[in-house]
Amino acid sequence: MKAIQFNRFGGPEVLSYVELPDPIPEEGEVTVKILASGVNPSDWKIREGKFQARMPNVLPIIPGWECSGIVVQRGFAARRFEVGDEVFSYCRRPWIEKGTYAEMICLPESYLSLKPKSLTHEEAAGIPLAGLTAYQCLFQAASCAEGNLVLVLGASGGVGSFAVQLARIAGAKVVAVASARNEKYVLSLGADGFIDYSEGELRNTFLSKYPEGADLVLDFVGGETFSQGLGCAKSDGNLVSILVKEMPTGTQVRGSYVFVEPNAKQLTELARRADEGRLKVHVSEIFGLAEAADAQQRISQLHTRGKVILKM
Repeated sequence: MKAIQFNRFGGPEVLSYVELPDPIPEEGEVTVKILASGVNPSDWKIREGKFQARMPNVLPIIPGWECSGIVVQRGFAARRFEVGDEVFSYCRRPWIEKGTYAEMICLPESYLSLKPKSLTHEEAAGIPLAGLTAYQCLFQAASCAEGNLVLVLGASGGVGSFAVQLARIAGAKVVAVASARNEKYVLSLGADGFIDYSEGELRNTFLSKYPEGADLVLDFVGGETFSQGLGCAKSDGNLVSILVKEMPTGTQVRGSYVFVEPNAKQLTELARRADEGRLKVHVSEIFGLAEAADAQQRISQLHTRGKVILKM
């Protein structure tokens, strides 16, 4: 199989387009022929060695944590799926080694869900990591419900795009924070209000429009934006971040940190919403597998709209 691999940590230049043996499924695993893989900020951070303190990194590494494809082989006792089934998956193991920037991958069948029938493989590959992250922020770390006021920081990115839609499906009122060029985009996802992050102090702008404060703030940006978002939450509200692990000392706002976990049941729920037409995937750009370095450069700019995809 063809794959992207790196043997040392560093910049895009460490990525190599290589030929590797086809993987063989172990007990309880299936082999998936990957047709599309999502590209995420975690990919370039792993390449630069920024995840070494978080979980084991086993060189050489094939990057990538999400894919859509077809089951082509089953290992012993793997019977949930048939050969030929179209599936998608969030593929993160407890260690980093064999990812989805490849033509094939072996995974525990418990990681897989049937692909949404209404979506292309390129669209489906954009759901698992970002969609599950948004879902777990909204409904595990918090309890987003009808009537809540939800502030989404970084609403135009991969995770933010899903968070806006899922919160609206739950009946919440959503205020999206993004750049001015993405206003029409996030409003098209269902956001009820929009704030341009570059115009003045976010806290003052938000509270001038919504003086009651947010029931839930979702932080997909970090840094100063996290601090500003904290000031937008009600005193008894929630702030959930995928970047900041600890809340500042003395705050009364309930804070949570989410590092997304594989969950096939939740992935099936996301697929159902997509097939109902209620969850849309915006693919901003598609690269070939050999262009993985360019795709990672694009995602590292942190100004993408929706998802960047590798097509095999």
